[in-house]
Amino acid sequence: MNQAARFRARYGACSIRTDMLRIILILAGMILPPATQAAGIPTLNEVIVRADGDRINKLIGMANSANEGTVLKQQLKQRTVYRPGELLETVPGLIVTQHSGEGKANQYFARGFNLDHGTDLRITVDGMLVNQRSHGHGQGYSDLNFLIPELASSLQYLKGPYYADQGDFSSAGSINMGYVNKLPAGIASFGVGNQGFLRGLVANSHDLGAGTVLYAAELNTKDGPWITAENFKKFNAVLRYSQNTGDTRFNITAMGYGARWNSTDQIPLRAVASGLISPLGAIDPSDGGKSHRFSLSGALQHASGYGITKVNLYTMHSDLALFSNFTYFLDDPINGDQFSQVDKRFQSAMNLSHAWVNTFAGFAVENTVGAQFQNDVIDNGLLNTKQRQTLSITRKDHVVENSVGFYYQNSVQWMEKFRSVAGVRTDLYWFDVNSDNSANSGKRYDDITNPKLSLIFGPWAKTEYYLNYGGGFHSNDARGTTTTIDPKSGEPVGRVNPLVRSTGYEAGLRTAIIPGLQASLAFFRLDLASELLFVGDAGTTEPSRPSKREGVEISAFYMPNSWLTVDVDYALAKARFTGSDPAGNHIPGAIQGVGKLAIAIDNLGPFFGSMQLRYFGKRPLVEDNRVQSDNTVTLNGQFGIKVGKKLQVVLQGFNLLNTKAHAIDYFYTSRLPGEPASGVADKHFHPIESRSFRVNLVANF
Repeated sequence: MNQAARFRARYGACSIRTDMLRIILILAGMILPPATQAAGIPTLNEVIVRADGDRINKLIGMANSANEGTVLKQQLKQRTVYRPGELLETVPGLIVTQHSGEGKANQYFARGFNLDHGTDLRITVDGMLVNQRSHGHGQGYSDLNFLIPELASSLQYLKGPYYADQGDFSSAGSINMGYVNKLPAGIASFGVGNQGFLRGLVANSHDLGAGTVLYAAELNTKDGPWITAENFKKFNAVLRYSQNTGDTRFNITAMGYGARWNSTDQIPLRAVASGLISPLGAIDPSDGGKSHRFSLSGALQHASGYGITKVNLYTMHSDLALFSNFTYFLDDPINGDQFSQVDKRFQSAMNLSHAWVNTFAGFAVENTVGAQFQNDVIDNGLLNTKQRQTLSITRKDHVVENSVGFYYQNSVQWMEKFRSVAGVRTDLYWFDVNSDNSANSGKRYDDITNPKLSLIFGPWAKTEYYLNYGGGFHSNDARGTTTTIDPKSGEPVGRVNPLVRSTGYEAGLRTAIIPGLQASLAFFRLDLASELLFVGDAGTTEPSRPSKREGVEISAFYMPNSWLTVDVDYALAKARFTGSDPAGNHIPGAIQGVGKLAIAIDNLGPFFGSMQLRYFGKRPLVEDNRVQSDNTVTLNGQFGIKVGKKLQVVLQGFNLLNTKAHAIDYFYTSRLPGEPASGVADKHFHPIESRSFRVNLVANF
């Protein structure tokens, strides 16, 4: 039987949308010679956990680093999340928060980074890149509000720049969330709660010809606890057709999302201390925004005697108009400092890969080669506004950004207890900026090549050890690569490098030595050549020094019996600018300590439930560390009852401790009415939403 026939016989039920990690897992199990497997190398079916009645491999004997993993659909379902993006907190060491209105992209923290809205954390959903480059509000802007949690099949995460198939924005890590092709039953869900929360969802799938059609529609409203009601209104829709049998499998998916909202952005501490506003108030109640996103995507996988070929392509249109005021009356004492960031784009991409196995010098070699193409056509602008009415234009730009990435990776089992994964990746970028100021227009080109290497030892006593090295990068905003004149001040500024290199090192282990336990420990270091970011509210690029991050991460997933799971993780990182500077070497906003504990119970008759405790540690807010954020502890949970086989009633609680803490903190200069013209340097914060509850009725049909 050839390799393709063995693949079809053993893995014929695999989903079309499995990513390159899944290919590695499958082929790594295929290439081991029978004598090696008999000698104790775990196969795909040897190290397992149970979820939704199915058994799946949990990466012992298959992973390439200690910090990669898969979060199952059942684990995602057990999480109590205030907003869809918080599902990503199932990734060890990752914090997801918000400093503005619900329709805006989340703020992400991991591995010593304040990742802003997505820079250095690559996020894909159903094969589509969520990070938006050269975005009006910030590089790598990743808005997950279009996500429908009930459709998520699983979540795969990879930490560090060690994976050849992961390109732009992946220095800290990458996350891929897949959607299901078929639901086991239809879903009709209705939720109601305080703070103006209402949500309705209908989803189902049906056999159609040789395939399956799936649909879902969601409506959601929410006001939040704020003095100025958010009046958040959102719609979501998904329509998919898939065929998931035979040698060739494919799906075609259409998605639509739209939202509008008011936002209470971060506020100055002094305004609350003086009684000017309440902690839930706003300085400028006219802040807010509107957004929409429409996409059409397709994926195809073909298995043959030559290996496995995968094609993923999509086109997406998005539109965002965001109104913010962070400095109040510092620049304009009369009209105020509100500004609008506008971003309209068409994004198209195609990803190709082919994986096969051959022999070299008596060794079985797994090979993967791939190419990734992306085109963005963008119109964005920065406007001065008052109560969402335009006063003047700071800059407007038309940007065309193209990129292509090529990669090759191979995996070799050199000895019974030693294998390697080596790869190389080259990325090429073209930038074409047509600005309203000709001095800021221009064309740039850049390329970067990065090697990758992972050495895996073991397993001994169901424990594997890893050494990882790799180069990565993030792209900078195209406008920063051509800008020579500050659009606000008119002063000359230097152009920035289009691509910024990162270099990562890691040592770790993964163990399943105790029945029911999956645990990992990793020590990492990541060097960045420069933390160059385009500052959206200034319309220019702010360069910073090279930096270094060092840290340790530990995580454990424990399932001692059929009704209890415990998921715990803790991460500690030290982030510093390299070199010396009188201002100091701390990186403002860089996360230091973070910990999470999630406990879930199920299969206890009709009852089920879960709780999540989250610790978000202190961060330096200025370079010399004289001002820090406070730490934050929150508790969310849910309790449910199964009424028969087709109805569930679920009570969800958020911020159950009613913590009066901050979701996020900044330190900068702003000006309130009556204050000196130069403004006042102060801590600015966005409070955590006060305690709230929701009741959800979920019916299956």
